[in-house]
Amino acid sequence: MPSYMSKNLVIVESPAKAKTIKKYLGKDFEVLASYGHVRDLVPKDGAVDVENGFEMKYQVIDRNEKHVKAIIAALKDADELWLATDPDREGEAISWHLVELLRERNALKNKPVKRVVFYEITQREIQNAIRHPRGISEDLVNAQQARRALDYLVGFNLSPLLWRKVQPGLSAGRVQSPALRLICEREEEIKAFVPREYWTISALAEKDGQRFDARLVELQARKVEQFSLVNAASALAAKSALEKAAAGELVVTAVEKKQRRRNPAPPFTTSTLQQEANRKLGFSASRTMRAAQQLYEGVDLGGETVGLITYMRTDSVSLAQDAIAEIRKLIGARFGAAAVPPEPRFYKTKSKNAQEAHEAVRPTSVARLPEQVAPYLSPDQARLYELIWKRTIACQMQQAVFDTVTVELRAGADNAFRASGSTLVEPGFIAVYTQGTDTPSGKDEDEDEKRLPPLAVGERVRLVELVADQHFTEPPPRYTEASLVKTLEEYDIGRPSTYASIISTLLARDYVRLDGKAFVPTDVGMIVNKFLTEHFTRYV
Repeated sequence: MPSYMSKNLVIVESPAKAKTIKKYLGKDFEVLASYGHVRDLVPKDGAVDVENGFEMKYQVIDRNEKHVKAIIAALKDADELWLATDPDREGEAISWHLVELLRERNALKNKPVKRVVFYEITQREIQNAIRHPRGISEDLVNAQQARRALDYLVGFNLSPLLWRKVQPGLSAGRVQSPALRLICEREEEIKAFVPREYWTISALAEKDGQRFDARLVELQARKVEQFSLVNAASALAAKSALEKAAAGELVVTAVEKKQRRRNPAPPFTTSTLQQEANRKLGFSASRTMRAAQQLYEGVDLGGETVGLITYMRTDSVSLAQDAIAEIRKLIGARFGAAAVPPEPRFYKTKSKNAQEAHEAVRPTSVARLPEQVAPYLSPDQARLYELIWKRTIACQMQQAVFDTVTVELRAGADNAFRASGSTLVEPGFIAVYTQGTDTPSGKDEDEDEKRLPPLAVGERVRLVELVADQHFTEPPPRYTEASLVKTLEEYDIGRPSTYASIISTLLARDYVRLDGKAFVPTDVGMIVNKFLTEHFTRYV
């Protein structure tokens, strides 16, 4: 790292980050925080002038005026200004706004301005960033300004209408309103849903003392569909006919054996981290982002402050080469050479709207094991770090291998049952991590193994009993935070980094409430959504 004899002023976004970075840069660098944005649009009509090329009028954010004054005071003693705000559009815009403001107040006095970016707060990354400064990216700033202008035009035009037409204190937003619409439309589907009755028949069979289930798939030479049996009378008649045809036993007519392989999930993006933390830890999106921010900015590990994870606002699923090498080395040491695939795994982002500035969310070093750092972390930080660590390790491990068996058993010539079972042969990545699902239990489909006894074609097994079960079709499930985040991302609505604040706004405005983990729209939410979707289809 070059030696700087001059005084250097470095600006970051948060005081926690400033403290960590100061330790890595030494006495020639003064590090101050901007406390987020220093300027925003003037809060009145005409802040975005649609007639004049969307010209935007800004003013200083009141609460940050004192931080701006502190930066101006420190700049008097500095020879160079280093902008080290976050490495995304928002961070780029914060740097640009600060420079514009300093120029307006004649505080820069032609001093060099250097922009540095880093995606993990470690000594190596920060010193490397200082060695490779660049200018402010106009494209990133323009992208952020376009998004802010849209937010303003939608919110500033629609919110006052809601105050007049519905009730004071309401708001509309570019992302908030479509998110509310999704929740309300799902509720309408649930209300309009009419359950349908259907019945299933299964056989409990036994071989050598081992019992197993088989479901009816063919009845009187016809394939059994969901609504083949729609009431008790038809189900009981079918059961009686099957008992007669079987006469106490079933004949094995086909045995199909396969090996199924499953790949690990890719490392975390902002969105998938929010989804999994909701499913597995019960965290809201804002709780996840708060703990992730703390892990990124740095935690005191007994005298040494270290950033434990890479930047948590990312759409990328790629990993740096040196990170992959470290992960593979740790897998070999902890789980044996057989757990390491011959080649590293590389993942590609599916979202067409992705901003792949850098890497996925991962530990800055997987050598910092969850159990080693846990004593220095809060419970939320420890649980989230463990989740990120496990997912990162698993993504570079061998596939899981299952032996699956599907057996057809007949009761007479025209009736067939099917039984299937799977056995985990090589756990591979499952030894570390399995991805959660949006099913009510949240359990992974392969967590419950079903095993069948060894069966051969022509063999006869004892029919213990036939069971007829009544079912009703279920309405579509309400959105949870995990499924709402996933759906917003699929529609390319908003950015994963803003989902937490959007969900918080919906709850704070009393548009929705949480019933367990599920969102239920309130009466106010339904009225606001109806008003916006009926009259403002071009916005919502």
